Amino acid sequence: MIERHPTVPVRIGKVTIGGGAPIAVQSMTNTDTADAEATARQVEALARAGSELVRITVNSEAAAAAVPRIREHLDARGVDVPLIGDFHFNGHKLLERHPACAEALAKYRINPGNVGRGSRRDAQFAAIVEQALRHDKPVRIGVNWGSLDQAVLARLMDENARAPEPLAPQALMHEALITSALESAAQAEALGLPHDRIVLSVKTSGVQDLIAVYRELAGRCDYPLHLGLTEAGMGVRGIVASTAALAVLLQEGIGDTLRVSLTPEPGADRTLEVRVAREILQSMGLRAFVPRVTACPGCGRTSSTFFQELARDVQRYLEERMPEWRTRYPGVESMKVAVMGCVVNGPGESRHADIGISLPGTGERPVAPVYEDGEKTVTLKGPHIARDFQQRLEAYVARRYGSSS
Repeated sequence: MIERHPTVPVRIGKVTIGGGAPIAVQSMTNTDTADAEATARQVEALARAGSELVRITVNSEAAAAAVPRIREHLDARGVDVPLIGDFHFNGHKLLERHPACAEALAKYRINPGNVGRGSRRDAQFAAIVEQALRHDKPVRIGVNWGSLDQAVLARLMDENARAPEPLAPQALMHEALITSALESAAQAEALGLPHDRIVLSVKTSGVQDLIAVYRELAGRCDYPLHLGLTEAGMGVRGIVASTAALAVLLQEGIGDTLRVSLTPEPGADRTLEVRVAREILQSMGLRAFVPRVTACPGCGRTSSTFFQELARDVQRYLEERMPEWRTRYPGVESMKVAVMGCVVNGPGESRHADIGISLPGTGERPVAPVYEDGEKTVTLKGPHIARDFQQRLEAYVARRYGSSS
């Protein structure tokens, strides 16, 4: 059991983060928010993929005016996922001019580096906090090293230059990120925003930088922390980098929400970032969303692709059945299924799973023993092994997780 870093609970619409609540999966749209229908469709897709919070850009008068319509579209479709408004530069004006937008959003995200320049910074920051108070909304103060508050950085650089043991440039940058977040949070509280209405994030695009800065921040506050490797990149690179950074922090009990910020291929499905985030949490045993399939990678003993095809088909079958199973069979999301390809590890892995099948490898007898709760229950053979195993799965779920169990 991973011991979670203690944080205060913050309510965001129907979702509670911090305070020991399950780590929430967050995502963000990339549509033009002014296009209410397109944005609502993408929010719905992200929510149905498992995103528990969805952030949308609110960067213009048209975007702000569209937010209530987006909320209405979602409500009409039965999608109650909380919407987070992402504000930069002009958030204070948009929230004041569009009270329906301010009310429709479940949380505001502001970046101290982009909330205002010079003497306008404090007034514009205060204006956003005032709107949060008026509409009873929490605020995420999201610091990003690509848009760090230059006033904070300049002040710390001056102090560092006079210090008897000055920090190295990288350590100074880390301290600037943390200081910007904590000072902004203190400023929000001084303006009246309750302690339990504040979430912090301090994002970088470097794995080691992210780990270092969140470790330090977690030790200096009890605000819920939103994790994410910003600008992680595309494809395998972005997935691996995000996993490498987030897994370390999650293992240390740090983090209350997370987003995997992948750059999608042109026209690609935006929901990949949600699926990756869920896989990270489930692989670490922090959440359970869908039964997991254990399958061997294959070798010379498995020259046939049959076990690969069956593993794929079983995974799809589980995902397709989960919407119904989740309501009928509580706990089924924790089920472990094994689809193995030969006699070497097949029987052992199948016994360790809740239900598993050991398929015949190259040169082995054309039979497939099935194990349920560690015991061999049947041996499948013939041309319909895949269909027969799915039937066994269905019967096992009903027996193991049904209301009478």
